[in-house]
Amino acid sequence: MSIVYDAALALLGAAFLLTAVRLVRGPSTFDRIMALDVLAVLLVSGIAVHTAVHKESANATILVVIALMGFVGSVSAAHLAAARAERRERGERA
Repeated sequence: MSIVYDAALALLGAAFLLTAVRLVRGPSTFDRIMALDVLAVLLVSGIAVHTAVHKESANATILVVIALMGFVGSVSAAHLAAARAERRERGERA
């Protein structure tokens, strides 16, 4: 089980680093929004793998909170970016 645990954490870590690069480089706001959402999912996945291996049920609350924060943050940022794009189409200042 240790090999699977190590491999899963290594793959999640690599995905986290690649997503962090996308978050920094962009190029658009929507790319950054999606990168933040993916980072939240990767964080939840890493905690879930750790919880499953160590048989700890206390982390379930943390998983729910991080997942909800990621969802609400992504929806809010997407709504803000859509409103900004709509203002640009009308010719107003963003």
